[in-house]
This record gives sequence, structure tokens and C-alpha cells, in this order.
Amino acid sequence: MRDWQAIAQATYDIIVIGGGINGAGTARDAALRGLKTLVLEKNDFASGTSSWSSRLVHGGLRYLEQFEFSLVRESLREREVLLRNAPHLVHPLLLTVPVYRERSRPYWKVWAGMVLYDIFSYDKSVPIHRMLRGGALQQVLRGLDRENLAGGAQYYDAQAEYAERLCLENIFAAQTAGATVCNYVTVTGLQKSGDRLSHVECRDTLTGETFTVQVAPDGIVVNTAGPWVDKVLERVSPVWNCDRQIGGTKGSHIIVDRFPGMPDAALYVEAKSDKRPFFILPWLGKVLIGTTDLLFEGDLDRVKADNSEIDYLLSETNAIIPTANLSRADIKFTYAGVRPLPYTQGKDTGAFTRKHILHDHSSEGVNNLVSLIGGKLTTYRHVGEEIVDWVYQKRGQTAPPCLTLTTPLPGCISATDPKIQSATRQYASLISRESISHLFTLYGAQATQVLDLVNASPELAQKISPNLPDIQAQIVYAVKHELAQTYLDITRRRTTIAMQDYYGLNALPVLAEVLQKHCDWTSEQCDRARTEYYDYMRNNCIPDFQLGAIDAQLKVLQ
Repeated sequence: MRDWQAIAQATYDIIVIGGGINGAGTARDAALRGLKTLVLEKNDFASGTSSWSSRLVHGGLRYLEQFEFSLVRESLREREVLLRNAPHLVHPLLLTVPVYRERSRPYWKVWAGMVLYDIFSYDKSVPIHRMLRGGALQQVLRGLDRENLAGGAQYYDAQAEYAERLCLENIFAAQTAGATVCNYVTVTGLQKSGDRLSHVECRDTLTGETFTVQVAPDGIVVNTAGPWVDKVLERVSPVWNCDRQIGGTKGSHIIVDRFPGMPDAALYVEAKSDKRPFFILPWLGKVLIGTTDLLFEGDLDRVKADNSEIDYLLSETNAIIPTANLSRADIKFTYAGVRPLPYTQGKDTGAFTRKHILHDHSSEGVNNLVSLIGGKLTTYRHVGEEIVDWVYQKRGQTAPPCLTLTTPLPGCISATDPKIQSATRQYASLISRESISHLFTLYGAQATQVLDLVNASPELAQKISPNLPDIQAQIVYAVKHELAQTYLDITRRRTTIAMQDYYGLNALPVLAEVLQKHCDWTSEQCDRARTEYYDYMRNNCIPDFQLGAIDAQLKVLQ
């Protein structure tokens, strides 16, 4: 049960609206520094832009062309912080940049960019770049299109395959440090008294219950709602004058099985038709391809990769790796999200700055409200530090030292930790080595808490899907310990089952059985959750050209 009365009776130093990666990082930093912190997220944590990225922790090689050197340096420093503080979730990734005569940036320009990238990452733990001429690159990557291939560059960045888990670990770390964290709570109003926000009006999205939260006399409201920043600002009352802040662009991705010619390393390529950069990435045994970059003015809660975007990504991948022969039939999952970029008129989407902006609303008559415009997965920790420093400054206080730079995330564990070998031996008769390894990748050091559930109920050692290493104990853990409220929370953010196995549809009967037996869900709850799940997948993930076939299969299953 969620105790809204207790929350309504408290006052908070900082109220963070938006539980994506930047809100989570801000809340963790604030709580660790002793501020009484509240996080309000209208859906699930990491359910917005944080969940729809390319899952890269990178410096932004192409930002060098836009002379955003400070952003590149910040990103590369934060990449190292994550490799050190979350090694279970963030891993080095080798990327190759092919260079083609007449259709790519010139070889010398790519080489110069690589040199600069190494200079800006002078404190890195990964190897420096190397350049390869055409023949040498063809030997390394035999599946590449060879027409006018001049060579290429290879360099290291990092990948967060489970980007949602990175956000969740920050949320739960904030909670452990004393923050109150609430998903499925919509902010319906921000009450202004004089030149300050005094109350935040809320509604439980799941039950409809309403309550009001008090802002401390010197408290601050931080708007980290991503693409929804302007929607939050519209709820300030009395009505005020505030310019539009977000000019979001839509980015779509597709997931396919590995195909002939796909290298083990990642590719960062330029599209043959329009020279737009995109990624072809190895991801959990599959291939993740994206992204597009289109202006978006639609419903932020129904963002979907359309047929033309999917066809574009398929076609351009086939042009780079001719043996791929990808078609619509190869699509296993799609997703799309909106980048919360600054509102700018008359610019090409590729020219929008990727730097974040802290917009202090004092100039518009509200002295204790700040909105975050932009922000990247890679730089979330530093963004949180900057916001909390700003909060202390607004409160007229000296900021205590930031602890997040050196404090590992809760799951931090090395791949050679003795706990992993010990668990493998202890559960050898119940759980495969593959599944145990998967648990320690997903939960890190906290995997032992999932395994404790198997001790209590050995049947929870069974797999959720025969095709994946996830076990049924993860369902129980998600609900009892990770604030999961829906099927989608479990299959899309606590795990990635939805992205890996037929949109998660095959797993739903197992979810219903486990939740009714171990989490006291009723059959009516499960039926409602299943319907909501179908609706979400139809509206956001299943391509239009697959809907008819999938609907027909679901009718048979029902």
C-alpha cells in the first residue's frame, strides 16, 4: 500500500518531477547530501526517454563537428565514472567507423576526430583508436559494402544494455539514502504563492486518489520530466507567462536477430541515401539498429516507429552490410522516443545542441522552480550534481561535497567476484550457469536477494521463457522489492523480456500464474494488466504491418 497521507503530512527540501535517468541521478545526489527528497513519476521509472535510447554511454564523437568540446569532455569523463561505479551494467564497446569516398566524411577528418577524441579522454581506461586503410578494414570486417571503401577507424566507447536498470539503481540508491520515490503519480497542479511554489497537487495514476505535497519554505521544485517539461509547466497556478522550452525530436530503433555479415563489434555508419549517422549494435545476442531524428509534435504517450522509419533503417543497414538482406519480416521489436532538446525554430534536427540547460524560472516569477532541458544518459550523474549544487545556492547554503562521483551504485560488482562462483555452486542443481550469470549482470551484487527467493520457493527457479535466462523469482522480486506495478514494468524495465521474446506476449501466462500465487494478485488484476499490456504494445511497439498477424494469434491464445 502506498501511504499518501504520510507523504502529504511531510514537507520536502527538493521535489523532483520526473523519474527518468536525470531525475533519478538528481534524487540520489540530493538524498546523499542530506536533503529531504521526493520523486514523483507519472508512469514507471525510466519509462520515457531513458528507456528509448541507443543504450550507449559515449562521448558523442559527432559533437566534435559542432564544436561542443565541453560536452564531449564531460561525457567522456562520465563514461569513465560509470565504467568504474557500475561495471555490471556498463561495459566497454568497440565501434568501427567505415569511411567511404564520395559519401562519407573524408578519411583525414575522421582521423583528426579520433585524435581529438583520445585527447579529450586522456584519463580513459579503454584503448586508444586505430585507423585502418581499405584493405585492412576489409580483412577485419568482411561483410561491409566495399564500393569506394577508403578505410575506417576503430575506437572504444561503452554500452549499457540494460539502460533501465541504470536508472532503477539510482532510484533505489536514492531511496536507501532517505528519499521518497513514487511511480505512477501524476502532478496535476503546482500552486504558486507569491513568487514561490508552495504545494504540489498529485493523483495516484493507478487508483485515482488525490493528495497534496508541501514544499518546504526554502524548498525547490526540479522539473526533470524530459519531453513532458512543458506539460508540467502548464500546471503552475495561478496562470503565468512561460515560453516553450522543449522542441523534441523523435528517434526510432529496430531490433533484429543477428544476420550474415554482422560483426561482433558495433558499427557507427553514415546512411548511403542521406549521410545521416546511425548505429548497428550487437545487443544481448541480437542487433539493435538506430536511430532516426525527426521533429515531433504528437502525443508523447504514444510514440511509435512508423513504417517509413523502419524501412529506412532496414534499407540503410542492407546498404552497409549487403549480406544482411533484412526485410520487415525480420523485425523482432521496435521502439521510439522523444529527445527533450531545447526548442529552436528553423534549424535542422541534427544541428540541435545536445548540451543540457538548467532553466531557472525566477525571470518568469517563480523563484524555486528549475527545469532541465536536454540531458543525456551518459552525463546524468554530473547533471544531478549540477542541479543539487544549484539547489543549495538558491537556498543560500553552502553545498556539502557531492558523493556520487566516487560512490558505486548498489549493484557494483566485478565479473570475478567470489559471490558469483559461490552462487553458481550453491544453486547448480536448480539454476543454470547462464541464468546465474544473467542475474549478476542484471542486478549486480543484489542478485543474491533474488536468489534468496529461490531458497524460500524453489519453483521460482524455473525460467519465465524457455528462450531466455530470466527466472520466475525475478517477477516476485520486481513487485515486492522494485516497485513494479504492471506487466510492462516487469517485462520492459525490470527485465528486457518484452524486447527479446515476441514483445513479451508469450510470457504473460507465466506472469499471471506467479503473481497470483506469490504476490496476491487477483485474476481480475491479471486480466486488466494483460489488456493494458496489449494496448501499450499495439500503440507503441508492434509495427503497423505486424498488427494483423499478431492480433490473430492473440485471439487463438485467448
